[in-house]
Formats: sequence, structure tokens, C-alpha cells
Amino acid sequence: MTDSQAPAAPLRSAPQPTNPVAPAPAGVRTAADVVTPDLVARLTRGVIGSGRTANHTPFTGDKLADLPEATPEDVAEAFERARAAQGAWAAVPVRRRAAVLLRFHDLVLDRQAEVLDLIQLETGKARLHAHEEVQAVAVAARHYGRKAPSYLRPKGHTGAMPTLTKVTELRQPRGVVGQIAPWNYPLELSVGDALPAFVSGNAVVMKPDTETALTALWARDLLIEAGLPAEVFQIVLGEGPVVGPEVVRHADYVSFTGSTRTGREVAQGAAARLVGVSLELGGKNAMLVLADADVEKAAAGAVRACFSSAGQLCISIERLYVHASIADEFVERFAARTKAMRLGSALAYGADMGSLVGERQLETVQRHVDEAVAKGATLVAGGVARPDLGPLFYEPTILDGVEAPMAVCAEETFGPVVSVYRFTDEDEAVDRANATSYGLNASVWTKDARRGHSVAARLRTGTVNINDGYAPAYGSAQAPMGGMKDSGLGRRHGSEGILKYTEAQTVAHQRLLPMAPSLGMDDAQYARFMTRSLKVLKALRLR
Repeated sequence: MTDSQAPAAPLRSAPQPTNPVAPAPAGVRTAADVVTPDLVARLTRGVIGSGRTANHTPFTGDKLADLPEATPEDVAEAFERARAAQGAWAAVPVRRRAAVLLRFHDLVLDRQAEVLDLIQLETGKARLHAHEEVQAVAVAARHYGRKAPSYLRPKGHTGAMPTLTKVTELRQPRGVVGQIAPWNYPLELSVGDALPAFVSGNAVVMKPDTETALTALWARDLLIEAGLPAEVFQIVLGEGPVVGPEVVRHADYVSFTGSTRTGREVAQGAAARLVGVSLELGGKNAMLVLADADVEKAAAGAVRACFSSAGQLCISIERLYVHASIADEFVERFAARTKAMRLGSALAYGADMGSLVGERQLETVQRHVDEAVAKGATLVAGGVARPDLGPLFYEPTILDGVEAPMAVCAEETFGPVVSVYRFTDEDEAVDRANATSYGLNASVWTKDARRGHSVAARLRTGTVNINDGYAPAYGSAQAPMGGMKDSGLGRRHGSEGILKYTEAQTVAHQRLLPMAPSLGMDDAQYARFMTRSLKVLKALRLR
């Protein structure tokens, strides 16, 4: 039988919408209520930009505000202003700089309704997911507001010759930090990263994504109210390929959060100038549900881990490895919870998930899902766009039967899509979780704490959460957070998150005798003296 005579393949029925819509409360605010001309004028006061650009809300695609757009010359001017102000700011005692962060902490919590509206309008996320940003920024402000003086205080070290050599380690600010912030967490990944730079005495020139610039501008306005000198914090807006390289070209240190591809370009630009760089990049994060896990708790945790901010979170889960003995029960409960998630766009609590942020994200999500289903994967939940809610809504999606040739298996989706894989051996699960070029975050579910810690230690990721998806590790601001492998360089939070914004300076004060022949010794006598001294120091266990 020829191909032309072959019976037609059965048509695959299109998935139907299943997720309910969250009802909008009466009297809810609109974009026009929030983004007023007075607000835009206040937030853009002092922002350098000789051109004009605009941002839009993903809920409808409508324009939110006209904003100043920077040219390369404008970026250079912003760095000049920041550099002129940085010296005086660095001379302010560290405790007074830290007090600015503590005042900012209180202002953010007191004014959170304002910024929650902006975050929702600019990113399309549900309000509870926007509140995660408020929490994270408040935690970072409190942590560095309290701990910066101890992180930055001069430290004494044992010198080359004990008692004769007094050594002090100082921490000097790098100067002007260039920060390139992404669109997905416009409060936390902009000002949240800038806070340790400020408290360590630096100025910052920040380039946020234009589509989420109002949130970053709001944070700048609040920091100035808290006591930060306005010139110390410059914001420049514009197209990434135009403004981003200019920020890298002028900065004394570069902080970047975004895609791995762009991160490599940023690293190359910084390396050419021999300036430091920290990068938080992509992830294809795995969650391991072991045979002894509480299935109901794991299913509920997977909803949070996979679909917060519509999956547009570097540390969210995109791969679920579930022990075969509980896989069917887990998938059933996980799917039921996923299908019950309420979608919505109201500027109020109540929706479980919001919108994707842009057309590119929607295209990637649709491509990954359609290709996987066409190649044999099973659509367990979701898999359908929801234009009835807005141009960029897509239902939370679970895929089963995903195999290596499918793009969703290895590529970062960065959307509300997760694939389920079954395993029978924990070593196999660990190997499969590690079999990626990424290494940002992971999750392990088990009732046995010792077992969970053992598995966690074998995962090649910067953070691992036991019996949760991502929030405990990220929210623990005293501990470092960042990626291994292609997920980045450097860390935010903790001592590493602030010391990266400083240069270590060693000051050695030699007293009484020089580190050279003295007291009538010739070179040979001095060499013998030093040899004996080194042996004695070892015997006395002195460094």
C-alpha cells in the first residue's frame, strides 16, 4: 500500500481549558488607578535619558507608562554622576549606611500595597507570588542592615613574624557597580541585589528591564526616602543590546541575572576589562520524590515549586523524578491540585497563578508542549492557552512520558510546564537530576531527614531544599545562594553576597625589626635565622 493510500492518522483532539478563573473582588484597582502621571513623574525624577520608551502590562498588552530611554552617552553620564557621589557615600560610617537599609525595610513593608500593584501590572504574576518579592527584599534589607558592620569590619590576622608583624584586612568598596536586572522578579532581583552593594560603600548604576522598570524606580524612590543619596543610585533604561554593554563597559564590578547565553556575553565584556562579575543564570531544576515521601505534601509542594510566578523563576522546578512505587498516586494528586488552580489578573489576592510576561515566553512554552505531545508525551494537565483571560495566559501544564529527544527534557522552559519521570533506584534519580548543564536549585522529598541530607549532598546544585521547593534556601539570607556549572558564578546573600562588592586590602605593619638582615647579621646568618624561625613556628602550630 502506497503512502497516498494509507489511512489518515487520527486527529489529536485539542486540549480543553480546565483551570477555573479567580473572581475579581468588587472595587479592585485598575492600571489607570495605579500608574498615574504624578506617579510616573515622581519615579522618573532625576533619571537620565534623552530618548523615550514605554512599558506595557502583560495582562492586556496595554501601555503603562512613557519612560526616559538612555543612549550610550546617557549611560556614561550616569556613571559620572555615580562616581562623583560614591566617595562621599563610602566615607559615611558603615553603621549609618546600614541604618538606611533598616529604614528601607520598614518602608517596604508599610507601603507594600503600592509595589504589589506595580509588580503585578508589570509581570502579570499573582499577588501572592508578588508578595514573595516583598518578603525577600525585606529579609535582605534586615540581614545586611544588621550584619553589614560585622561583615565589613577590619579583621586582624597573624603576620609573617608573630608580634613583629601586625596585619589588618580591610574591605574597600569597588566603586560603581553596574547591575543588569531581569524582568521576572523586578523588585527582589533589582534592589535586593543592590542593597549589599550600597551598604558596602558603592554607588550603583542599574539597568532594569524596561517592561518592569516602574518597580525598580519605585524601589529607588523609597531608598532615597530612607536616606540614600540620590546620585548614588542611577537607573538607565533602554534596549538590552544597546544599554547593557555600556553598563559593563563603565562599571567597576558587574552584577547580572538573566539567561546563560547573555551571561556569557556579560562575562566576556567584564573579563576584557579585568573587572569582577557575578552571574545568576538559567536552571533546569529537579525535584526528587523518594519512596518514603508524604505523597500529599509532595503534591502540594510541587504546585508551589513548579507554578509560582507561572514558572518564570530561575529556581522553580521543571523536572519531577518520582519513585515508581508512588508515582501513579503522586501524579493523580498533583494533577488534581494543578487543575484546580485559579487563574486571574485582578490586583488582589485570590488567584493561584497569573500570566506569562511576554510573547517570547508564550511561544517557548507552546513549542515545548506541542513538540513533546507530538512525539508521544502524555498531557496530564493544562497544555492550553487562555486568551479569554489575557493574551499571555497559559494553563499550568504537566507532561508524562517525556524522553530525551524532546526539547522540554533538557532546555529551560521558564514557564508553567513540568515533566514527570519515574525511577526505581535513588542512585539513578541522582544521576538523572545531575545530567544537565545547569546546577541552580533542587528539591528532595522524604520523611527521613538523614536520607534527605545524604541525597542533597550528592546533587550538583547551589541550593537544595528538603521537603520544599525553593523558598527555604532562598529565604535564608545568611546562607549563600547561587549556581554551579552553567547556572552562574558567585553568590548572593550571606558574607559572599556582600564581600563580592568589596576589594580585600591587606595592611601589614612591621615593628621593631625589618623582614631583612639586621642586628649585624649578614645574608647567610639571616637565612639560617629565618630557617630556624620557620621550624619553630611550625612546631608551635603558629600560622
